[in-house]
Amino acid sequence: MTAPVEIPPIITYAVPAFVVLILLEMAIVKAKGGGRYEAADSAASLTMGLGNQAAKVLTGGVAVAGYAFVAEHRLFDIPWAWWSLALCFFAEDLAYYWFHRISHERRWFWASHVIHHSSQHYNLSTALRQTWTGPIGLTFVFWLPLVWIGFPPEMVLMFSAISLVYQFWIHTELIDRMGPLEWVLNTPSHHRVHHATNPKYLDANYAGVLIIWDRMFGTFVREEERPTYGIIANLGTFNPLRIAFHEWAGIARDLVRARSPKEAWMYVFGPPGWSPDGSRATSASLKARWRAEQAAEAAQAAAPSRPAGEPAVA
Repeated sequence: MTAPVEIPPIITYAVPAFVVLILLEMAIVKAKGGGRYEAADSAASLTMGLGNQAAKVLTGGVAVAGYAFVAEHRLFDIPWAWWSLALCFFAEDLAYYWFHRISHERRWFWASHVIHHSSQHYNLSTALRQTWTGPIGLTFVFWLPLVWIGFPPEMVLMFSAISLVYQFWIHTELIDRMGPLEWVLNTPSHHRVHHATNPKYLDANYAGVLIIWDRMFGTFVREEERPTYGIIANLGTFNPLRIAFHEWAGIARDLVRARSPKEAWMYVFGPPGWSPDGSRATSASLKARWRAEQAAEAAQAAAPSRPAGEPAVA
């Protein structure tokens, strides 16, 4: 069922506001501090954002074809109504949560998503650092179940665009915690955790608009210590081609040296950082090491101290 009114290109219409807000944040940072901008880093983020839009023109037909095919085989015809809009909002946000989570847990999808995490700064320009390989990396498949159930593709895409626009403003260090809203919404505080490489923060807070999914599925972490941004092995370059394709190149190199079909599968669909001998760090191994260190420090702190001059018991 077609939309009752023409849906405008929401993200395109939001671009002027993005530019104004970035310039405003730059001015506040320069005047008062509380954040950081680096010209080369912001230029790289803007280049990745422009490339993302160009890539959608070139490869977006893959996603459009996928949506159209599934829509032809939908289970139900869900109309455009207030109740279906409400349901689609929550369903799309849940689909985004699982897309986002699996994009961190499986290397194939991480190869596209890692681009967004590759900046070592956290400001509004970072929000524009987007992938060039999303459609050909099949990231759209996470929304196809909604179309299969019967939500109109236009409705699903509308809420997906609204979610992306919403997530722009949470890429800032200028806004602290937001009181009761922290329980329901994804906020700058929650999303700072998501972009951090601190071991306690890894693979947490996958929310799009609503933080409730993280609270429900056990991936919520509260911001406490100051975040350190970037990825585990930072690129050390602002070259947009390197930013866009470095993880795909890494997958190709690993496949060449894979010694079995199982190894090849794990190099592609295992956790990012997986290696046959465990010599490379994954989020799970980094968090396990951090927890072990925390436990050792706690045990040492809890151990009774020996009075000065008292000999140790053999």
